[in-house]
Amino acid sequence: MTVNTLAIIGTGIMGMGIAQIAAQSGIQVLLFDAKAGAAEQGRQSLQTMLEKLTAKGKFTDEQLQSTLNNLTVIEDLTQIVKAEIVIEAIIENLEIKQQLFKQLESIVSAETILATNTSSLAVTAIASDCDHPERVAGFHFFNPVPLMKIVEVIPGISTRASVVETLKDLAKCMGHLGVVAKDTPGFIVNHGGRAYGTEALKILGEGVASFEDIDRILREGAGFRMGPFELLDLTGIDVSHPVMESIYNQYYSEPRYRPHPLTRQMLIGKKLGRKVGEGFYQYKDGQKLTSNTSKSSSFEASFSKTGSDTSNISVWIGADLVEDKQQLIDYLNANDITIDRNDEPQSDSLILLAIYGEDTTNAAIRYQVNPKQAVAIDMLTDLSKHRTLMPSIVTQDNFVIQAYALFGKGLDNRSVEDKSTTQAAVDATLITESTGFVAQRVIAMVINLGCDIAMQGIASPEDIDNAVKLGLGYPYGPISWGNELGAQRILLILERIYGLTGDQRYRPSPWLQRRAKLGISLCTQQSNY
Repeated sequence: MTVNTLAIIGTGIMGMGIAQIAAQSGIQVLLFDAKAGAAEQGRQSLQTMLEKLTAKGKFTDEQLQSTLNNLTVIEDLTQIVKAEIVIEAIIENLEIKQQLFKQLESIVSAETILATNTSSLAVTAIASDCDHPERVAGFHFFNPVPLMKIVEVIPGISTRASVVETLKDLAKCMGHLGVVAKDTPGFIVNHGGRAYGTEALKILGEGVASFEDIDRILREGAGFRMGPFELLDLTGIDVSHPVMESIYNQYYSEPRYRPHPLTRQMLIGKKLGRKVGEGFYQYKDGQKLTSNTSKSSSFEASFSKTGSDTSNISVWIGADLVEDKQQLIDYLNANDITIDRNDEPQSDSLILLAIYGEDTTNAAIRYQVNPKQAVAIDMLTDLSKHRTLMPSIVTQDNFVIQAYALFGKGLDNRSVEDKSTTQAAVDATLITESTGFVAQRVIAMVINLGCDIAMQGIASPEDIDNAVKLGLGYPYGPISWGNELGAQRILLILERIYGLTGDQRYRPSPWLQRRAKLGISLCTQQSNY
């Protein structure tokens, strides 16, 4: 179908965002809002914004005028009759949406596609009262629409395949990537995003690290654009917590999506985030204020008194992976640190454990070494950007100080070849014992959930990767991230955490298990017979 005219019902932020990219692509857009004057107000606000962009040279005068000429405000809903596609972007209320779609059917032609921008409601339910549910589909954009180049195309159980293809083509015409998702709670993006915040909240609730340290580890070490608590503050607890509860309940209390009581308390206490000046962080004039909750910050104060002399440190290395051990040996050699190469560590050696999915205590027992000398280091993240260190509950202070001197700000963290250049020292974060560090837990859960979405047939691995990366700003899509880090390593993390905690949220997805054990790509799909 060639789309010449598009109708937008609901001219709030989302509706006008969709209208903007449609008008910019040359489509005639009809704007309607049930609230008197709202459509005209929406058009005027868009015009003001586009004029500012034009003044900055981001639009030409011709592009501005063409876009505005393609936007028409209508006061009577019956005027949408000539639209080939109608996109609804109104309040997230099932009954109201059902009534609207029933009304739309009485106006438009039999060929007109009816699309909903719902983010949380079932497309099948919205279409359930329609005489022709086969032409109803989800067309879910993300805010801000012009910048978020992804849109989920969601067929209901009766939707025609041609409707899906038309919406994918329309998305491409408007400069967006259309990914097809099954009509399930959260679709792809809101579903795939459940692991990041919920696991970070669980880590915080266990007292493993402060919210600041968790944000720092995941931002600097793992490469996320924003830490989970920065993101929760930006989105707003009043938005994020109900979504957590909704998806958890819609999946009949699936442990992987379990919310945390803390965000419920914050919602009740009206600590909603940046919009009110206080959430996890405090804000002044919209700017985040630095807090003093970091465990590493308090340790640095005492560390500075002891100095950072590393000349007498000897390090015994225990590593789950050969490549991790070699990386640590190369690092220590480059910085002239003595390596204890005995089968059993000397009584004065720092025991450095490069482990996955364990806490330091269990790892020390497995390696048959003294936990009082042991500090674990997370090798899943990029050590050139950030390091996470985890003493056991009985590790003696002098060994903690040694580990921090080796991997924190006290040591020049460059290779021998780079010593002539200037480079800022790399931060290290100290955490209390956790089964699986911080980044390991969060990244493994993100990847595992992506694999489970693929196993449920909600979307293809490629579409899952594209949707999550573009919709959530993760450094990788979850499936490709698993391939990048190694499926066997991710499986090891999950199996150990699951074995040690017994918590069903950590059970590995069969999709991940099979591919990891076969040594094949996580993108591999089974052939249709």
